[in-house]
Amino acid sequence: MPNPIATFDTTEGSFTAEIFMDKLPVTASNFVDLCNTGFYNGVHFHRVIDGFMLQFGCPFAKDAKSGRSGTGGPDDGSTYTVVPTGAVVTRKNGGNIPDELVDKTSNEPGTLSMANTGQPNTGGSQFFVNTVHNDFLDHWRNDLSPSQHPVFGKVVSGMDIVMKIGKTKCDHNDNPVTPVMMKTITIA
Repeated sequence: MPNPIATFDTTEGSFTAEIFMDKLPVTASNFVDLCNTGFYNGVHFHRVIDGFMLQFGCPFAKDAKSGRSGTGGPDDGSTYTVVPTGAVVTRKNGGNIPDELVDKTSNEPGTLSMANTGQPNTGGSQFFVNTVHNDFLDHWRNDLSPSQHPVFGKVVSGMDIVMKIGKTKCDHNDNPVTPVMMKTITIA
């Protein structure tokens, strides 16, 4: 079974990414479930840092200027099914999923990586797209940073759109001055 392809339709254009269901099935299934339920539709990129990454996926960022952007996730107690195994996972402690630190794909340009608070098992819906090689975020590189961010996908087309969003003018909180919204994410 081939890995799913996600199409990200933003107000700045579209890009597509392969989602690594074969390498990180728990994380990938969570992402696919959120996409298929429309969780991400209408959410804005709330943190964009040129030469680093684009962060997205907080439900509070439906309001592009919300002060709570970056603090939200899926509903606590909601569930999803891990596609390859059929196991059911319950999001807990703020809608979080278990860390899946099993693959050593590096945080290279164009990779999708789980965002978290820096503490174990605190990822839920937020992720970022790396615009440069951020190897200090690799979960097995504790010599560089205690932060652990597993890669669960990679842009396969439209990297020019990712880089365009990455050059967006931002305020002092790294929030785009002109909001960039995710219209939809569809899975094929």
